[in-house]
Amino acid sequence: MAYETLLLNIEEGIAVITLNRPPVNPLNSKLFRELGQAVEELDADPAVRAVIITGSGEKAFAAGADISEMKDLTPVEMYQFGRVSLETYNLVENMSKPTIAAVNGLALGGGCELALACDFRLASDKAKFGLPEITLGIIPGGGGTQRLPRLIGVSRAKELLFLGEMIDAARAEQIGLVNKVVPSAELMQEAKALALKLAARPAHALSVLKGTVNRGLNMNLHDALDFEAKNFILTFVGDDRREGFSAFMEKRKPRFTGK
Repeated sequence: MAYETLLLNIEEGIAVITLNRPPVNPLNSKLFRELGQAVEELDADPAVRAVIITGSGEKAFAAGADISEMKDLTPVEMYQFGRVSLETYNLVENMSKPTIAAVNGLALGGGCELALACDFRLASDKAKFGLPEITLGIIPGGGGTQRLPRLIGVSRAKELLFLGEMIDAARAEQIGLVNKVVPSAELMQEAKALALKLAARPAHALSVLKGTVNRGLNMNLHDALDFEAKNFILTFVGDDRREGFSAFMEKRKPRFTGK
Protein backbone atom coordinates (compact mmCIF):
# COMPACT_ATOMS: atom_id res chain seq x y z
CA MET A 1 0.00 0.00 0.00
CA ALA A 2 0.98 3.65 -0.35
CA TYR A 3 2.17 5.47 2.77
CA GLU A 4 2.17 9.18 3.57
CA THR A 5 4.78 9.14 6.35
CA LEU A 6 7.01 6.25 5.26
CA LEU A 7 9.03 5.10 2.29
CA LEU A 8 9.21 1.35 1.72
CA ASN A 9 11.62 -0.49 -0.53
CA ILE A 10 12.15 -4.26 -0.86
CA GLU A 11 15.20 -5.68 -2.61
CA GLU A 12 16.93 -9.06 -2.33
CA GLY A 13 14.57 -10.07 0.46
CA ILE A 14 15.50 -6.99 2.52
CA ALA A 15 12.82 -4.41 3.34
CA VAL A 16 13.91 -0.87 4.14
CA ILE A 17 11.38 1.30 5.97
CA THR A 18 12.32 4.98 5.96
CA LEU A 19 10.58 7.34 8.36
CA ASN A 20 9.76 10.23 6.04
CA ARG A 21 8.77 13.39 7.90
CA PRO A 22 11.82 15.57 7.27
CA PRO A 23 13.81 17.26 8.52
CA VAL A 24 13.71 15.41 11.88
CA ASN A 25 11.00 12.74 11.35
CA PRO A 26 8.81 13.40 14.42
CA LEU A 27 6.55 10.50 15.32
CA ASN A 28 2.86 11.33 15.05
CA SER A 29 -0.18 9.06 15.27
CA LYS A 30 -0.39 8.61 11.48
CA LEU A 31 3.24 7.51 11.31
CA PHE A 32 2.73 5.04 14.15
CA ARG A 33 -0.32 3.54 12.42
CA GLU A 34 1.42 3.33 9.06
CA LEU A 35 4.54 1.82 10.60
CA GLY A 36 2.42 -0.80 12.36
CA GLN A 37 0.65 -1.64 9.10
CA ALA A 38 3.96 -1.90 7.23
CA VAL A 39 5.44 -4.20 9.87
CA GLU A 40 2.41 -6.50 9.79
CA GLU A 41 2.48 -6.67 5.98
CA LEU A 42 6.21 -7.38 5.87
CA ASP A 43 5.93 -10.00 8.61
CA ALA A 44 3.33 -11.83 6.50
CA ASP A 45 5.41 -11.65 3.30
CA PRO A 46 7.54 -14.82 2.93
CA ALA A 47 9.80 -13.05 0.43
CA VAL A 48 10.98 -10.60 3.13
CA ARG A 49 13.75 -12.06 5.28
CA ALA A 50 14.95 -9.01 7.25
CA VAL A 51 13.85 -5.42 7.88
CA ILE A 52 15.85 -2.20 8.23
CA ILE A 53 14.29 0.91 9.78
CA THR A 54 15.96 4.28 9.21
CA GLY A 55 15.13 7.97 8.90
CA SER A 56 15.08 10.29 5.90
CA GLY A 57 17.74 12.96 5.60
CA GLU A 58 20.89 13.32 7.65
CA LYS A 59 19.61 15.08 10.78
CA ALA A 60 17.51 12.46 12.48
CA PHE A 61 16.42 8.85 12.74
CA ALA A 62 13.46 10.22 14.69
CA ALA A 63 13.76 13.20 17.03
CA GLY A 64 10.94 12.00 19.27
CA ALA A 65 7.18 12.14 19.36
CA ASP A 66 5.47 15.02 17.61
CA ILE A 67 5.03 17.57 20.42
CA SER A 68 2.87 19.76 18.18
CA GLU A 69 0.30 16.94 18.11
CA MET A 70 0.66 16.06 21.79
CA LYS A 71 0.60 19.47 23.45
CA ASP A 72 -3.18 20.01 23.42
CA LEU A 73 -4.30 16.44 24.03
CA THR A 74 -6.41 15.61 27.04
CA PRO A 75 -5.14 12.86 29.37
CA VAL A 76 -7.59 10.42 27.76
CA GLU A 77 -6.46 11.40 24.25
CA MET A 78 -2.83 11.14 25.36
CA TYR A 79 -3.49 7.64 26.69
CA GLN A 80 -4.91 6.67 23.29
CA PHE A 81 -1.89 8.19 21.52
CA GLY A 82 0.40 6.28 23.85
CA ARG A 83 -1.39 3.00 23.20
CA VAL A 84 -0.96 3.42 19.44
CA SER A 85 2.75 4.09 19.81
CA LEU A 86 3.32 1.25 22.28
CA GLU A 87 1.42 -1.23 20.11
CA THR A 88 3.61 -0.23 17.16
CA TYR A 89 6.82 -0.71 19.13
CA ASN A 90 5.53 -4.10 20.27
CA LEU A 91 4.82 -5.10 16.67
CA VAL A 92 8.40 -4.19 15.76
CA GLU A 93 9.85 -6.07 18.73
CA ASN A 94 7.74 -9.18 18.17
CA MET A 95 8.12 -9.35 14.40
CA SER A 96 9.15 -12.88 13.44
CA LYS A 97 11.93 -11.53 11.22
CA PRO A 98 15.13 -9.78 12.34
CA THR A 99 15.01 -5.99 12.49
CA ILE A 100 17.84 -3.48 12.27
CA ALA A 101 17.64 0.17 13.29
CA ALA A 102 20.02 2.17 11.09
CA VAL A 103 20.30 5.30 13.23
CA ASN A 104 21.44 8.10 10.95
CA GLY A 105 21.11 11.06 13.33
CA LEU A 106 19.06 12.04 16.37
CA ALA A 107 17.23 9.18 18.11
CA LEU A 108 15.46 10.91 20.95
CA GLY A 109 12.46 9.97 23.06
CA GLY A 110 10.16 7.88 20.92
CA GLY A 111 12.88 7.61 18.29
CA CYS A 112 15.21 6.00 20.81
CA GLU A 113 12.35 3.74 21.94
CA LEU A 114 11.79 2.63 18.34
CA ALA A 115 15.47 1.74 18.02
CA LEU A 116 15.26 -0.18 21.31
CA ALA A 117 12.42 -2.29 19.88
CA CYS A 118 14.66 -3.50 17.04
CA ASP A 119 16.95 -6.52 17.30
CA PHE A 120 20.07 -4.63 16.25
CA ARG A 121 21.11 -0.99 16.33
CA LEU A 122 23.74 0.33 13.95
CA ALA A 123 24.63 3.99 14.36
CA SER A 124 26.20 6.65 12.22
CA ASP A 125 29.15 8.38 13.88
CA LYS A 126 26.91 11.46 13.84
CA ALA A 127 24.06 9.80 15.74
CA LYS A 128 22.93 10.92 19.17
CA PHE A 129 20.66 9.12 21.61
CA GLY A 130 18.55 10.26 24.51
CA LEU A 131 15.33 9.95 26.49
CA PRO A 132 14.69 13.59 27.42
CA GLU A 133 11.10 13.16 28.62
CA ILE A 134 12.01 14.05 32.22
CA THR A 135 13.03 17.53 31.05
CA LEU A 136 9.44 18.02 29.84
CA GLY A 137 7.94 16.92 33.14
CA ILE A 138 6.87 13.48 31.88
CA ILE A 139 8.37 10.00 31.59
CA PRO A 140 8.88 7.73 28.57
CA GLY A 141 5.72 5.91 27.57
CA GLY A 142 6.83 3.75 24.66
CA GLY A 143 8.91 1.16 26.47
CA GLY A 144 11.99 3.22 27.34
CA THR A 145 11.78 2.57 31.09
CA GLN A 146 11.62 -1.19 30.50
CA ARG A 147 13.58 -2.02 27.35
CA LEU A 148 16.55 0.22 28.15
CA PRO A 149 17.38 -1.33 31.58
CA ARG A 150 17.08 -4.80 30.06
CA LEU A 151 19.55 -3.81 27.35
CA ILE A 152 22.22 -1.80 29.19
CA GLY A 153 21.57 -2.48 32.87
CA VAL A 154 19.56 -0.62 35.49
CA SER A 155 22.18 1.88 36.70
CA ARG A 156 23.19 3.16 33.28
CA ALA A 157 19.56 3.24 32.16
CA LYS A 158 18.62 5.36 35.18
CA GLU A 159 21.44 7.76 34.32
CA LEU A 160 19.97 8.36 30.87
CA LEU A 161 16.35 8.36 32.07
CA PHE A 162 16.77 10.53 35.18
CA LEU A 163 19.06 13.15 33.61
CA GLY A 164 17.43 13.21 30.17
CA GLU A 165 20.74 14.08 28.53
CA MET A 166 21.92 13.09 25.06
CA ILE A 167 24.88 10.81 24.44
CA ASP A 168 26.88 10.44 21.25
CA ALA A 169 27.26 7.29 19.18
CA ALA A 170 30.63 6.36 20.69
CA ARG A 171 29.22 6.44 24.23
CA ALA A 172 26.12 4.53 23.08
CA GLU A 173 28.36 1.78 21.73
CA GLN A 174 30.46 1.76 24.89
CA ILE A 175 27.45 1.08 27.13
CA GLY A 176 25.89 -1.48 24.78
CA LEU A 177 23.05 0.65 23.47
CA VAL A 178 24.22 0.14 19.88
CA ASN A 179 25.95 -2.83 18.28
CA LYS A 180 28.27 -0.88 16.02
CA VAL A 181 29.18 2.67 14.98
CA VAL A 182 30.17 3.35 11.38
CA PRO A 183 30.95 6.45 9.29
CA SER A 184 27.78 8.19 8.19
CA ALA A 185 28.34 7.45 4.51
CA GLU A 186 28.65 3.72 5.21
CA LEU A 187 25.62 3.28 7.49
CA MET A 188 23.10 1.85 5.00
CA GLN A 189 25.76 -0.29 3.33
CA GLU A 190 26.63 -1.78 6.72
CA ALA A 191 22.96 -2.28 7.63
CA LYS A 192 22.22 -4.03 4.34
CA ALA A 193 25.28 -6.25 4.72
CA LEU A 194 24.06 -7.36 8.14
CA ALA A 195 20.52 -7.84 6.80
CA LEU A 196 21.80 -10.07 3.99
CA LYS A 197 23.72 -12.20 6.49
CA LEU A 198 20.56 -12.60 8.54
CA ALA A 199 18.50 -13.34 5.43
CA ALA A 200 20.83 -16.24 4.63
CA ARG A 201 20.02 -17.92 7.96
CA PRO A 202 17.19 -20.52 8.09
CA ALA A 203 14.06 -18.40 8.45
CA HIS A 204 12.01 -20.77 10.61
CA ALA A 205 14.81 -21.42 13.09
CA LEU A 206 15.65 -17.72 13.24
CA SER A 207 12.03 -16.85 13.98
CA VAL A 208 11.85 -19.47 16.74
CA LEU A 209 15.19 -18.27 18.11
CA LYS A 210 14.04 -14.64 18.25
CA GLY A 211 10.81 -15.59 20.02
CA THR A 212 12.68 -17.78 22.48
CA VAL A 213 15.04 -14.98 23.47
CA ASN A 214 12.38 -12.28 23.65
CA ARG A 215 9.80 -14.27 25.63
CA GLY A 216 12.39 -16.01 27.77
CA LEU A 217 13.61 -12.68 29.12
CA ASN A 218 10.25 -12.25 30.86
CA MET A 219 10.37 -15.68 32.55
CA ASN A 220 12.27 -17.00 35.52
CA LEU A 221 15.31 -19.05 34.58
CA HIS A 222 13.69 -22.45 35.21
CA ASP A 223 10.69 -21.70 32.98
CA ALA A 224 12.86 -20.05 30.33
CA LEU A 225 15.10 -23.10 30.06
CA ASP A 226 12.06 -25.34 29.71
CA PHE A 227 10.69 -22.98 27.04
CA GLU A 228 14.01 -23.15 25.19
CA ALA A 229 14.05 -26.96 25.27
CA LYS A 230 10.57 -27.16 23.77
CA ASN A 231 11.43 -24.67 21.04
CA PHE A 232 14.62 -26.57 20.25
CA ILE A 233 12.46 -29.57 19.34
CA LEU A 234 10.36 -27.35 17.05
CA THR A 235 13.47 -26.59 15.01
CA PHE A 236 14.89 -30.12 15.22
CA VAL A 237 11.98 -31.61 13.28
CA GLY A 238 12.18 -29.04 10.44
CA ASP A 239 13.45 -29.48 6.89
CA ASP A 240 16.14 -26.85 7.46
CA ARG A 241 17.60 -28.86 10.35
CA ARG A 242 17.93 -31.91 8.10
CA GLU A 243 19.47 -29.79 5.37
CA GLY A 244 21.84 -28.12 7.82
CA PHE A 245 23.03 -31.46 9.22
CA SER A 246 23.43 -32.95 5.74
CA ALA A 247 25.37 -29.93 4.48
CA PHE A 248 27.67 -30.10 7.51
CA MET A 249 28.40 -33.80 6.95
CA GLU A 250 28.88 -33.29 3.20
CA LYS A 251 31.05 -30.18 3.73
CA ARG A 252 28.93 -27.95 1.52
CA LYS A 253 26.91 -24.76 1.91
CA PRO A 254 23.35 -25.44 3.13
CA ARG A 255 20.36 -24.62 0.95
CA PHE A 256 17.73 -23.56 3.46
CA THR A 257 14.07 -23.26 2.48
CA GLY A 258 12.70 -21.67 5.64
CA LYS A 259 10.80 -24.78 6.74
